[in-house]
Amino acid sequence: MKQHKHNRIPQHTSEIGVDEAGRGCLAGPLVAAAVFLSDDFDTSGIRDSKLLSAKQREHLYEGILNGMETGTAIVGVGIASVEQIDKINILQATMLAMHTAIGNVLEHSSSGRLNLATHHILIDGNYFRSKTYQNTQTVIRGDELHDCIAAASIVAKVTRDRWMQEIADKEYPQYGFKQHKGYATKQHREAILRYGICELHRTLFVRNVLKT
Repeated sequence: MKQHKHNRIPQHTSEIGVDEAGRGCLAGPLVAAAVFLSDDFDTSGIRDSKLLSAKQREHLYEGILNGMETGTAIVGVGIASVEQIDKINILQATMLAMHTAIGNVLEHSSSGRLNLATHHILIDGNYFRSKTYQNTQTVIRGDELHDCIAAASIVAKVTRDRWMQEIADKEYPQYGFKQHKGYATKQHREAILRYGICELHRTLFVRNVLKT
C-alpha cells in the first residue's frame, strides 16, 4: 500500500530554525535560511515547504518577511554559489550557507533579543558541524515538527525559486529553469544533452546524472 506523507502541523518553538533548499539540484545556488518566530507571530498555514503550493509558499514567505517589520520574526539567509559547491562539495557548501544564515539572524536581532545561551539552533536533517555555534540540534523531519524550521524551509525555497526564475531563466532561457528550478527533471536533462552545460550547472552533479 502506498504511504502518504503525514501533513503534520508543526508546533510553535521559540528557537532558531534552519533549513536549506536546492541541495539536490543540477544547477543554481544552494540557499539556507534561519528563522526565529516570536510567540506573537501568526503561524497559521506554516508547514514544510514541500507540502505547500507555490502560491501558498509565496503568501507565507511575505508574511514571514513582514514579521521582520513588526518585530515578530527574525530572518537570515545564506547562499552558496555554484562555484563554491564545485570547489568545496555540496556538504561543506551547505554548512557554509547555514552558518551565514544563522549569523544574519543574530545580526538582525535587535537589542540582543536572541541569546545563544538560552536559544537553541534547530537544524533540519541529521548533520551539522560548527566551531562557531555549540548549542545546536539536528532534527530529522524537523520541518514537520517545529514551525521555526518549517518557516526556514519556506524562506529558503521561495528565495531560491525566485532567483532561478528571475535571474537564471532570463540568462539561460533554453534550459527551462523557470519550470524545474534546476532539478534533474526530464526536461532539464534533455536540455543539457541538447545545449551542453552553462556556468550555472554544478559540474559533478551533471556528470553523475548523465552517466545514469
